[in-house]
Amino acid sequence: MLTAQPFTDAVRHHLANRTNRAMAADLLFLERWEMSPAPGAGPALRVSQIRRALPELAAAIRAEVAAVRLSA
Repeated sequence: MLTAQPFTDAVRHHLANRTNRAMAADLLFLERWEMSPAPGAGPALRVSQIRRALPELAAAIRAEVAAVRLSA
């Protein structure tokens, strides 16, 4: 069971069909990093790896976060 809930529809939709906890943790990490990037090489490397593995999903997350920022 996940303790954190997805913020974006892209992650929510992607996780609806999957139960892999490691993938869920990675996607939630990416989502939160897109909202508020953490300093350091470690987090940036993790984000880079997730983006390479799931480029379309990463782009969808970035677009949703950007849209929320523009509307605020």
